[in-house]
Amino acid sequence: MLRSPRTLLSVTSAALLVAGLTACGGTTKDSNTNSGSGTQASAAADPNAAIKEGLKIAFLPKQLNNPYSDVETGGGKVAVDELKGEYKLVGPNDASASSQVSYINTLIQQQQDVIVVAANDPNAVCPSLNQARAAKIKVITFDSDASKDCRDAFINQATTQGIGESLAKMALEQAGADGGEIAVLSATPNATNQNSWIEVMKEELKKPDYAKLKLVKVAYGNDDDQKSFQEAQGLLQSYPNLKVIVAPTTVGIAAGARYISSSSYKGKVAVTGLGLPNQMREYVKDGTVTKFALWNPADIGYLAAFAGAAMASGQITGAEGEKFKAGKLGEYTIGKDGEIVLGPPTEFTKDNIDQFNF
Repeated sequence: MLRSPRTLLSVTSAALLVAGLTACGGTTKDSNTNSGSGTQASAAADPNAAIKEGLKIAFLPKQLNNPYSDVETGGGKVAVDELKGEYKLVGPNDASASSQVSYINTLIQQQQDVIVVAANDPNAVCPSLNQARAAKIKVITFDSDASKDCRDAFINQATTQGIGESLAKMALEQAGADGGEIAVLSATPNATNQNSWIEVMKEELKKPDYAKLKLVKVAYGNDDDQKSFQEAQGLLQSYPNLKVIVAPTTVGIAAGARYISSSSYKGKVAVTGLGLPNQMREYVKDGTVTKFALWNPADIGYLAAFAGAAMASGQITGAEGEKFKAGKLGEYTIGKDGEIVLGPPTEFTKDNIDQFNF
């Protein structure tokens, strides 16, 4: 993920942040403050601490009414219910860079215990997230990271390296022995996760094994179905010899597959990337798509809720090497820079897609 260098604000600066919140009508959870950026000033972790009941855990996805985000946050609600907490879901209807800021500010005023956010932009949300942390609210990013200086832990679907390598590998398989032109149909230009995966993919394409593949374009559908459909159409108009569309976004892969399946390019242009089995099933069965990959997004939300509860209860602080239990998912260990990796993605084909329902 894209990360900026760690900087530390003084205790005086943090106090000013809290004072600013109070002046704007916000309140802090207690009289103690955290550092506004970087590692919070907090007590050592107590792995034997009991999980507090009644924790207020708010989820802020990239956007509402997005099938992928809906599954993610649904998993979060299951976890919060298991934890006997109070679940809240808020979010914008678009995935623009600054669209989440007002929601974070409102959650601060509501004195949530945990904010779980999938950042639309790694930096735009940082001032508000650091205000939340100064107000003793734990900040967990999931799916798409913010700068590591403005959150306490990050729930990553799989390793960035692994996802990028998987995208390149599937593109090579779909292009065939002769290779050819490929294009990426991504989400928004500022999306931390997609940008990181694409950068890894580009590095993979420089290797000898990928010499016959040529990346001609990275297009952006803004995680909007119609926009992504139009971008897929535009790719074929601009590059009529295109062999593969690689979409590292569930909205993009479904829209791209829908366009190809109803066009003269069906059977000539492959579509692959990251998708939801339920959205992609018809395109796999009609031959438009032969392989794509994903993890279970519900598990991302579920893991994020448990990580937030463990942090708010004092079991963990976000330091590398700390361990916590995440319900049905078992035990997890925090990695470098507060990263917690869910696990490797699953590849879906016509042979196994009916085994999955999400």
